Amino acid sequence: MAQTFEVHPDNPQARFLKQTAQILQAGGIAAIPTDSSYALVCRLDDKSAVENLRRIRGVDDKHHLTLLCRDLSELSSYARVDNRQYRLLKLATPGPFTFILEATKEVPRRLSHPSRRTLGLRVPDHKVTQELLAIFGQPLLATTLIPPGEDEPLNDAADISARFDKLLQVIVDAGACALQPTTVIDLSGDEPVLVRRGQGDPDKLGLSFD
Repeated sequence: MAQTFEVHPDNPQARFLKQTAQILQAGGIAAIPTDSSYALVCRLDDKSAVENLRRIRGVDDKHHLTLLCRDLSELSSYARVDNRQYRLLKLATPGPFTFILEATKEVPRRLSHPSRRTLGLRVPDHKVTQELLAIFGQPLLATTLIPPGEDEPLNDAADISARFDKLLQVIVDAGACALQPTTVIDLSGDEPVLVRRGQGDPDKLGLSFD
């Protein structure tokens, strides 16, 4: 049964975020708010937790999971980025964008796409997420909280609790988020490719997709 911590969206109580971090460190799965919709997160170096995350979300290893980072300083450990890509990332972060990038050799194979060796990366613009990442001390592995077989993400903690209470260890309730997932842009090839149009506006990055 999941614990639910009600936190202020702009001034979250540190004690609840510390408890959440401890649960994640012990291998738990959490539902947390972001600047797009709620997301499921776990420790990136816990194989069992990652498998549970995929099982709850109903996706296989070909579905890109995303690294939630506090800022771009953590980028070089996980992704290969050239100057052109970095300029785009600087424009988009923090914000509701997910970028598909080539993974470095340091990233475990089970976390990246099995044939392409790519992964998702994003820097969320949400106070609760940022504070949790600061307390946790490293990026979290995440996926948008879209129930299996559905198209829309969840953004209400009570609804999340009703549907996933027995599968999660903690729900961080900071009120409703946006109902759109992130905009996903693939930067792993020669030209940027729009994978999913969501909360982030590609025009702000100087990108136009037909």
